[in-house]
Amino acid sequence: MDTATTVATLSVTRHPAQAPHAQSSLWSPPLPLRPLDVAAIDWGELHRAVLLRLRRCAEAHGPAAGVHDDLLECVTALEQLHATLAHEVASRREQELELFDLHMALLLARKDLAGTRAGERRARHQSLHDDLTSLPNGSLLREELARAVGGGQPVALMYLDLDGFKAINDRHGHSVGDELLRIIATRLRRAVRGEDVVSRLGGDEFACLLYDAPEREQLSHMACKLFDAVSAPCTLGNLNLQVRPSIGIAQAPQAGLTPEALLHQADAAMYDAKRRQSGYAFVARPALPAA
Repeated sequence: MDTATTVATLSVTRHPAQAPHAQSSLWSPPLPLRPLDVAAIDWGELHRAVLLRLRRCAEAHGPAAGVHDDLLECVTALEQLHATLAHEVASRREQELELFDLHMALLLARKDLAGTRAGERRARHQSLHDDLTSLPNGSLLREELARAVGGGQPVALMYLDLDGFKAINDRHGHSVGDELLRIIATRLRRAVRGEDVVSRLGGDEFACLLYDAPEREQLSHMACKLFDAVSAPCTLGNLNLQVRPSIGIAQAPQAGLTPEALLHQADAAMYDAKRRQSGYAFVARPALPAA
């Protein structure tokens, strides 16, 4: 059923208890009115059909019938109502468009913010990690050291240098040397605990930061474990390569309370181990004053 047919079914009657010239209750449908299921696009057509029906009713009754003026007033009121409704609908649509624009702007802002944060995280990760091995670099190691010694946490730092690496790098090329460094980095990560930090300081130098530093004897066992892990032969294609580490061990707070002091002491102990070909060495204890 179309809109005009729907409106044509409406009946205009007078209430039986009222005189012909009564000024109220002109509409008295046999059943309670229900909201019509009419799409917004059909409102204009519905409005025109209702106005036409009212005008025809006014013409049919004529001025003498007593309802002519009332029907014309209804026509005027309906036109005013339609104008108000059209204005409200247009205003609502404008508000919906503004809300949609704000929602899209918010989504774009969130996307840009997420991209910025992700970019910042990537930039920070790149600035604190070694490109070749993906290990923490010296900057991140110093941050971890500062956090640990600043909180009074006992830690041990093992400084490693690869003996014989330069000869392999010079003889077989940088690609072989880089792959060997990646293998050594993986072995070191597997040799320590999950909470410890393995760092590449640059070149063929690495460092292991051990939290909750154990006793000297246990540190010796850990140094031997790292030595064996690094010294195991590496097969790269047709090459069978092997390097040995020299390991210097410094402990906090015994060897210092700053990252630079620990690194300096561990580096000195590493050179002592390299000089003596002992595999590892602890920070030299200061000589006792003469009696």
